[in-house]
Amino acid sequence: MARFIFITGGVVSSLGKGLASAALGALLQARGYSVRLRKLDPYLNVDPGTMSPFEHGEVFVTDDGAETDLDLGHYERFTGVAARSTDSISSGRIYSNVLEKERRGDYLGKTIQVIPHVTNEIKDFIHIGADETDFMLCEIGGTVGDIEGLPFFEAIRQFIQERPRGECILMHLTLLPYLAASGELKTKPTQHSVKELRSIGLAPDILLCRSEHPIPDKERAKLALFCNVRADSVIAALDLKSIYEAPLAYHRVGLDRAVLDAFGISSAPQPQLARWEDVADRVYNPEGEVRVAIVGKYTQLEDAYKSIAEALTHGGMLNRVKVRAEWIDSEIFETEDPAPHLERFHAILVPGGFGERGTEGKIRAAQFARERNVPYFGICLGMQMAVIEAARNLAGIADAGSEEFDHEAGGKRFTPVVYHLKEWVEGNRTVQRAATDDKGGTMRLGAYDAVLTEGSQVAGIYGSLSISERHRHRYEVDTKYRKMLEEKGLCFSGMSPDGKLPEIVELPGHPWYIGVQFHPELKSKPFQPHPLFADFVRAAVEQSRLV
Repeated sequence: MARFIFITGGVVSSLGKGLASAALGALLQARGYSVRLRKLDPYLNVDPGTMSPFEHGEVFVTDDGAETDLDLGHYERFTGVAARSTDSISSGRIYSNVLEKERRGDYLGKTIQVIPHVTNEIKDFIHIGADETDFMLCEIGGTVGDIEGLPFFEAIRQFIQERPRGECILMHLTLLPYLAASGELKTKPTQHSVKELRSIGLAPDILLCRSEHPIPDKERAKLALFCNVRADSVIAALDLKSIYEAPLAYHRVGLDRAVLDAFGISSAPQPQLARWEDVADRVYNPEGEVRVAIVGKYTQLEDAYKSIAEALTHGGMLNRVKVRAEWIDSEIFETEDPAPHLERFHAILVPGGFGERGTEGKIRAAQFARERNVPYFGICLGMQMAVIEAARNLAGIADAGSEEFDHEAGGKRFTPVVYHLKEWVEGNRTVQRAATDDKGGTMRLGAYDAVLTEGSQVAGIYGSLSISERHRHRYEVDTKYRKMLEEKGLCFSGMSPDGKLPEIVELPGHPWYIGVQFHPELKSKPFQPHPLFADFVRAAVEQSRLV
């Protein structure tokens, strides 16, 4: 049976609860324990799938097809434990479940209330998989005091009360602001945050304090006294140059030891941190640098492409280089020549996205990479743009485009080289979708197998002819154009097992020109870079030697 660690936040949001949870999970793993991490989000959306990337950053997709918070990406990258649909829940999903049960009559005519029905639903979710792991880390989104989060805090209070003593602890992450005028860290915001937490029946066992400066003994003693925690359980979370130093940094300040002490575990094995020492060494001691242009439409918010940025970093680690990624708004190329913007880069990546805005700029970026022999990596929509570019400029289909753009415009303007997928096979069942269906959860989501062409570039990169990757899209490249495109040089080197859905295209003879319909960035880890990203960065290194 698992021990439970609940991670809450106070003072302000975006302090790094997800990163702290992931790093703690990695440290417990390093001591030989099994871990699982999950996220409880108070927002009323059922999941982040229909939220704008500007609102919430990227959507992280699990193997079993759940659209989840980007923090689950941190969890996977740091622990290597594949996230599941049961590792992410929102208020919207909780209330939806409760109302479905009420409509079915499961509550036998009782009045439905937040307590006990909503809180029971939350507790049931927390319990899932508790017998499969040593430690269950549950992060609660937002900050204490948010009205949306109150049912979650109450459910946690009940959960802790109902469990045997010593099976649950609470870690509270707060901000210690530094006032330059007085030259001191201020503890009062943390004191008030803990007071708010205690007013709803929760008391932290560990304080994790984000700060720009080390915590002096005087302030540490004050926090311990007023927040009712042990002085050695007041942990400083200082700013780091790289997130991948976090496990080492938290170990140095005693976070894992404080957690074990809170559970009364005195005989834990010493942590084996060689993996993280190697990761940190590769981050801080690169032997070169490459520049990669990411041509997308959500470039104002880097979190919109969080997993891509991290996967590029992982590829750089393996190749012992620093990847300097720069974000370029694809709309620029709809009115300007892309050459002056892209000539200084060693590789070009076009990521996924939705909608027509910025797509002509992505097509021109793909054309530049193809014609100039610059390594090109197209992911999801980036693959579709590469196929449309080849259809227009190699196969002579001048009006090649996507049904997605026609749907938005309300009329047919393009030859649909990319079409809306209405039916596909998922496991042993056939899934059918219409363009008018609800947007949430109706895409081809999660892990699907693909078969690679023997002798192809991607088969060599993967070292296998059979792969499984995660998807998140509604539109597919139409195979009826396959023969025409392959005659012009674009190879369909990866297909679904039934041969109906293109998964990978590549351009033989080009230094590195690959498009994939899936999202390989979601499975990349610092200690196990995804092979496509690792080889893409290798190609960028080769390109850097030519310019």
